[in-house]
Amino acid sequence: MKLLVVGAGAMGRWFGRTVDADLAFADATPEKAVAAADELGGRAVPLDGDEQFDVVCLAVPMGLTETAVEAHAHRAARGMCDVTGSMEGPVTAMRDQLPDRERLSLHPLFAPKNAPGNVAAFVDEPGPLGEAILDELSSAGNNVFETTPEEHDTAMETVQAAAHAAILSFGLAADDVRDEFATPISAALDELVSSVSSGNPRVYADIQASFGEGTDRVADAARDLAVADSETFTELYRRVAQADDETDNHEPAE
Repeated sequence: MKLLVVGAGAMGRWFGRTVDADLAFADATPEKAVAAADELGGRAVPLDGDEQFDVVCLAVPMGLTETAVEAHAHRAARGMCDVTGSMEGPVTAMRDQLPDRERLSLHPLFAPKNAPGNVAAFVDEPGPLGEAILDELSSAGNNVFETTPEEHDTAMETVQAAAHAAILSFGLAADDVRDEFATPISAALDELVSSVSSGNPRVYADIQASFGEGTDRVADAARDLAVADSETFTELYRRVAQADDETDNHEPAE
């Protein structure tokens, strides 16, 4: 398989490292493409080139995905996939630009340094190359599971946008206190703040821009808690506890 990875950042390198292919990289910063190719034994090609590949994988910032689909569709001889973190936009764009070729949207739900992990997958147009990619991801130890663009993007409102907003809000609201005052809960939150704040702010900004309804729900919930009297607070607390209990006792349908 001749594979072009557009985007030579951490996620593009993870994909190139995980999938067995004749590998090439292209990036808006050519030096990054050269470095990725040197690291993984591939080659660097121009971002605006016309050379065709069996598969083009887009590993670009989320907000640039649809533009990248249009820009690189002519280079994808047999199929295209993305690992950008959203699905509805990329899938729609790939349907428009590659109606007769394989189409696959993937979301590794982890930072590349933490691989392997869960990988959400939507196969929009199946074929042998997409199957080979999914097999390679599974063989590398990842848990590849099927989803739909609608289910995925709705889930991201909770597991990404809402979660990140809650963690960053704690980081913004917390005072600097002595370590001796830490509780197990505050210490765990401190670790989460450190984990989120050590990443790339553009990635988190893209998530908020794409799945911001989750952030709005966190803000609404915080306001409800802030103005709640004792009875209302207890009701809200019990609502969370009940939801958590239902989640713990959920059994998947056979």
